[in-house]
Amino acid sequence: MEHITLLLAIVIVTALVFDFTNGFHDTANAMATTISTGALKPKTAVAMSAALNLVGAFLSVEVAKTISGGIINENGLRTEVIFAALVGAILWNLLTWLVGLPSSSSHALFGGLIGAAVMSAGWSSVDGGTVVTKVLLPAIAAPFVAGLAALLATRLTYRIGGKSRNEAQEKATAKGYRAGQIASAGLVSLAHGTNDAQKTMGIITLALVTGGVLSPGSNPPVWVIFSAGLAIALGTYLGGWRIIRTMGSGLTELRPPQGFAAQTSAATVILASSHLGFSLSTTQSCSGAVMGAGLGRRGGVVRWSTATRMFVAWGLTLPAAGLVGAGAEFLTKQGTWGVVVVAVLLIAGSGAIWMLSRRKPVGRDDVAPDGRAAEPAGVITTAIAAVTPPPPAGAVVTAATAVDVTTDLTTTIPAQPATVAADPARPATV
Repeated sequence: MEHITLLLAIVIVTALVFDFTNGFHDTANAMATTISTGALKPKTAVAMSAALNLVGAFLSVEVAKTISGGIINENGLRTEVIFAALVGAILWNLLTWLVGLPSSSSHALFGGLIGAAVMSAGWSSVDGGTVVTKVLLPAIAAPFVAGLAALLATRLTYRIGGKSRNEAQEKATAKGYRAGQIASAGLVSLAHGTNDAQKTMGIITLALVTGGVLSPGSNPPVWVIFSAGLAIALGTYLGGWRIIRTMGSGLTELRPPQGFAAQTSAATVILASSHLGFSLSTTQSCSGAVMGAGLGRRGGVVRWSTATRMFVAWGLTLPAAGLVGAGAEFLTKQGTWGVVVVAVLLIAGSGAIWMLSRRKPVGRDDVAPDGRAAEPAGVITTAIAAVTPPPPAGAVVTAATAVDVTTDLTTTIPAQPATVAADPARPATV
């Protein structure tokens, strides 16, 4: 019993560590566009997101019930299986964070859980129907639904505000949309806490059921809800700056109206799915919304090279985390020494990824609008930027200016070149 109690405590701590990584991995979902458009400063944005993540954790337990009693058969499930599943999810989260890809923490958790359960008790331990209806189908539909909603919302926004042409009107409109972005970013953070914090609640509840502390089908205790909400809030406050940079400027360049449309669309999809108990990926929903908003503005360009890498990461998340979870479970089945080896490998792997990240650190100054290091523009964006307006009427083009224009298409011809001599002063007449 002492061994089981110690193991259960280790599993709970590991689950909270995963929740922590989920927080800094998915901060970009709520705040990347808000930071990239200058609506909020980076530290203010992550602090606000952290507080609302904690509040959102108390709004619902439907997703937690889906995980704790829907995907995996609780009967005969060993606590070691949950530990192995968390190892797979944590390592995949850290790896994708290192390369700055916004993969799904939710699917990393599901993949690790499914892989470990299959290694422990075979395919019969997994409820295939629940996996298809509440995990796979939402994973496919969420980015498309959020993207389409953001695209339509962006076009509608620009159509409504299309008459604002002068600079003063545009500045006033942008200021209003930045205020709207702050509200919509808060809504996304609330939705993230409601959806993602519940996944850890479900895992801890499942561990308590396997350890005999709770009966099957029980709701998460209050202390589980609070600890999961606090862990994801702390992770969010640290800020996953690498992924924020990718989401904020790596996929597309966003303006305040687009950021507002993207965040509102993503929050609507996430909150609706949480209410229905669909454990969808907030990362995929927000990424789809960002791409939809990028395409919704005339002349907007999505960097498909970055999007392609992101799509590949999405496709690899479930199987990769599943394989790691299955390997970890194979070791834990060997006994106490296997559990110790898995724990050591988890600590060593996490430490190695952290040391690699220090070679090229990314901080809040790298994601701020004035100093972010955005990815280079694509071919289409470069071509659009190279279009030079004709010189104003009356301007004189010198040979030097003509050569300069040929060399650099983005150079603007001065309205009054230095070679144009002023009229000589006329003598005063008496």
